[in-house]
Amino acid sequence: MSYSEFTLPQLESEFNLILQEQVEIFKEIKPVTPSQLLREILEENLPLALAIDTEKARSELIVSPIIVELRRYLKRQISFFSGVDFTVDKAKGLTGRCDFIISYSPKQLEVTTPVVALVEAKNDNIKSGIAQCIAEMVGAQLFNERKQNQTYCIYGVITTGSNWRFLRLVENRVELEAVEHFIGDLDALFGILLDMIETAHPQTTNNKQQTTNDK
Repeated sequence: MSYSEFTLPQLESEFNLILQEQVEIFKEIKPVTPSQLLREILEENLPLALAIDTEKARSELIVSPIIVELRRYLKRQISFFSGVDFTVDKAKGLTGRCDFIISYSPKQLEVTTPVVALVEAKNDNIKSGIAQCIAEMVGAQLFNERKQNQTYCIYGVITTGSNWRFLRLVENRVELEAVEHFIGDLDALFGILLDMIETAHPQTTNNKQQTTNDK
């Protein structure tokens, strides 16, 4: 068993999860304008990624630049891992590679706590990634607990690069957002990503900045 092999019924049964659909996770989020550099990168990369139309292309050309920008905006206080093994508990099936892991730590040599979000890149079907993403969130929650560095919640993101859907794990309750967000409204999407980091690990609140660097 690995993250990618779980089904929703298995997750509910084995980890005593309560799934809540159609939840409004982000309320009254203020748009945040990222750097002009990110806009230029996406202007070049987005059509190419959609033309290639593979998970790898979308991941490398769209998702990675956005997370790198998120890290830069937060003054490199978060770490960002791509395609790393995240085996937490083999006996429970919490094993496998994650597309992206975001941790509130500047350390980049290895994944350290607290892990605050998992991002799963998909080619064209967000729904197909829900079970895997939830399994990775459960793994992150257990990882944090064992390191005695818990967060208020764990976020999950499933994205095709152009479409983004968010999940949140609070204790044993998994909330699935009612709507999807779109790369076309980059300021709103970037505001949500920043709020996600702040909510999961509130210490970031004092560090959030309205920056115009690199524009």
